Amino acid sequence: MSMQRDRLFDLVIRDVRVAEDGVLVDIAVRDGLIAAIEPRLSCDAVSDFDGKGSFAFGGFVDTHVHLDKACILDRCSICEGTLAEAVRETARAKPGFTEEDVYERAARVVERAISHGTVRMRTFVEIDPRAGFRSFEAVKRIRADYAFAIDIEICAFAQDGLTNETDTWKMLDAALSDGADLIGGCPYTDPDPEAHIARIFELAEKHDVAVDFHLDFSLDPDKTDLPAVIAATKRHGWQGRVSIGHVTNLSALPEASVIEIANALTEAGIALTVLPATDLFLNGRAHERLVPRGVAPAHILAAQGVVASIATNNVLNPFTPFGDASLIRMANLYANVAQLSRDAEIAGVFDMVGRSAARQLGIPYGLAVGNDATIILIDAAGPKAAVREVGRIVAGWKSGRQSFDNGRPQIHKPDRQ
Repeated sequence: MSMQRDRLFDLVIRDVRVAEDGVLVDIAVRDGLIAAIEPRLSCDAVSDFDGKGSFAFGGFVDTHVHLDKACILDRCSICEGTLAEAVRETARAKPGFTEEDVYERAARVVERAISHGTVRMRTFVEIDPRAGFRSFEAVKRIRADYAFAIDIEICAFAQDGLTNETDTWKMLDAALSDGADLIGGCPYTDPDPEAHIARIFELAEKHDVAVDFHLDFSLDPDKTDLPAVIAATKRHGWQGRVSIGHVTNLSALPEASVIEIANALTEAGIALTVLPATDLFLNGRAHERLVPRGVAPAHILAAQGVVASIATNNVLNPFTPFGDASLIRMANLYANVAQLSRDAEIAGVFDMVGRSAARQLGIPYGLAVGNDATIILIDAAGPKAAVREVGRIVAGWKSGRQSFDNGRPQIHKPDRQ
């Protein structure tokens, strides 16, 4: 390769930081890969982008979202604001879902997520006799149509139980043979939680896929299916391939007990996702005052070695009648709820929507020479500032191709003479 070719790149993103308050560097991209990260890079490029001091990173990773049932507030009632009501109302709405309806609603959320800097997401898709395969087919189309900007993996999900609906197991089995990437269960909605867990692992082994459970969604530490999940994970040799979401009853335990559970999760190789928006909205409804937060202490678990993440969960439905698929907003929400203030804690929260979240999904991550040129710019001096300020997302690239640009804010001050 000639010296001239060595200094010719497809793209150069100039004047960005890759560390908190770090020096300004340029990032050069060639053939979809990062080719150089250097200060004041002297080179030619097909395309230049002025980062204007933004922080550059590998993008946000959403480990837990429900695209199929997003944006259905107009067809559901919220009177109690409880988990039972949310499950019931969504189950009532599901038979009316059409493939095009799910596609349109999912696209709205995915486009928001892209503009908020998300480059990867794991979406649960409910597959059962009410939903059929309509949502699944819609989300498969979404996955293909938006692959230019975001990688989406589909978790075939049994929201309403398995032992009570034998057809659901057969439908999940079929979905795993037709494009689903992993299997998801929800023991607390099943009349027989342990049998539910066993049947989910049966499918995981049959198709050699990862497992993700919605688990222990209550404030009662004594009502738990976590020991059964830990035991099944070890029994099947699925360490490093199991995730659990919610586990809100951990918020009702003293720190010493949380650390003990964290050690058990680390030993079993089980990752954990907290969903602050949903967990805050649905928990503690029986309390008239001093309402408990109901959010698992992910930062304590992470400090003990648990792979932990913070994710969106639901958007504009009975589980969460709010949301815009912004993970930096969710990170800020968690930091507030958990009353975090130390620099290391805040940096750890950013990690839980970035590097740690990517680790949970088992994907490469980070900006380094030779890595895929998936790059997001955020208007902040670094991770800690981004969480504290809910940093504005500037622009993004996937494999070197620009996928979105949010523009720059402009303040139009009046002329003064």
